[in-house]
Amino acid sequence: MLPLLRASHFPPTVAVTTVTTALALSAGRGVGAVWVALAVLAGQLSVGWSNDYLDRDRDRASGRTDKPLVVGTVATSTVRTAAGIALVACVPLSLLSGWRAAMVHLAAVGLAWAYNLVLKRGPWSVVPYALAFGLLPVFVTLGLPDHPWPPGWAVAAAALLGSGAHLVNALPDLDDDRSGGIHGLPHRLGHDPSLVVAALLMGSAVALAVIAPAGAIEGLGLIFLGGAGLSVSGVIVAGLTHHERVAWSCTLVLAALGVALLVERGHAFA
Repeated sequence: MLPLLRASHFPPTVAVTTVTTALALSAGRGVGAVWVALAVLAGQLSVGWSNDYLDRDRDRASGRTDKPLVVGTVATSTVRTAAGIALVACVPLSLLSGWRAAMVHLAAVGLAWAYNLVLKRGPWSVVPYALAFGLLPVFVTLGLPDHPWPPGWAVAAAALLGSGAHLVNALPDLDDDRSGGIHGLPHRLGHDPSLVVAALLMGSAVALAVIAPAGAIEGLGLIFLGGAGLSVSGVIVAGLTHHERVAWSCTLVLAALGVALLVERGHAFA
């Protein structure tokens, strides 16, 4: 069971599920946040398992001993079946939030599958991340009684965070991916430029979520904005001086600031 969970990319799966559930609670979904959590969990599990299944030959060629399918701790057929079951389960679980919300969430999951199947190989690799993350606030709010759409700034901020997450997430595997024929946007930009671009994208998400709702910078927003500015500066300086671990840590701080701010502003989504 543990190797199967590892093959699902479990940490990011839990992170996306937790963040979306927190957004649902903040936006007023109440008990409906449970349906959000289950739907997102099923969708993310299907995406993670399909990723490892589709990449199994390339991972073997790269000697990826951190991959359960490579070292043989879980069967290929088990991962394939698990991905299919999770994808099928995602449909009724999404429909528990209503057909409008379900269509949006299934579109987001479809974009993630399209990334795994095709889009990760080209410079447009960031597009499914931007669109899928941007749709998460829409999924949350369309499940409310009056089916409202979230404000544009929330969709844009989520899309910016997703785009930055894509660049950061790809960095540990750049060399292995290139040798396997993957030439997405981060592979074309390179390690340090990807970190800087990711920081600017996530910093922009924080700035947007601070300024757009009220049209001005308030007390708490000033703290978030200051933290984002320091983190972006930290990424740039650390990148230029080749302190990669510091730069990486600063991008994680930026992601945390952006997510926390979106959750804090969730009450304004509807």
